[in-house]
Amino acid sequence: MGKMIVKGFRGVLTNQGAALAAILLIVVISIFTCIGVVGVVYAKAGGRITSLSATIAEADDTEPILSQSGEWQTVRMRVTAYCPCERCCGRYSNGQTACGHKIRPADAFVAADKKYAFGTEMLIPGYNNAVPVKVLDRGGAIHGNRLDVFFASHNEALDWGVRYLDVKVRRGSQTQ
Repeated sequence: MGKMIVKGFRGVLTNQGAALAAILLIVVISIFTCIGVVGVVYAKAGGRITSLSATIAEADDTEPILSQSGEWQTVRMRVTAYCPCERCCGRYSNGQTACGHKIRPADAFVAADKKYAFGTEMLIPGYNNAVPVKVLDRGGAIHGNRLDVFFASHNEALDWGVRYLDVKVRRGSQTQ
């Protein structure tokens, strides 16, 4: 018998080895395409993302936050301060936060935008001796990537001023 020469695409796929090679090639190309898309997201965020996920939620117009349960993410935020006085809280200066927490003198917590659920943990440089604090309050002027850190006195809140900080946010840490 002589050698059979098959011309055209269909002939290639009739051979089992060639079909397997074609499937593997498609899988490899798909993987590299996905890695390329994730790499673009990483580059757009300035290389500050600590882990990558397929789920991306935009955080205002600054940088994407990738939600991944229990992982710490770095988010650049405008951080101001407040105390429980009437000047800071207005008619809400009743000693209770928006989630119902009763304020105590040594408390450390933050007021954050509603995109951060009550109980979300945050690590704010220069606040609470580098111990994570929870989101326990909301604020009328606290939207997007803004935080208000809590202090027991008005003078402490004024001394804090306005700071732009890289805040670590622990996603999936809510415990209500």
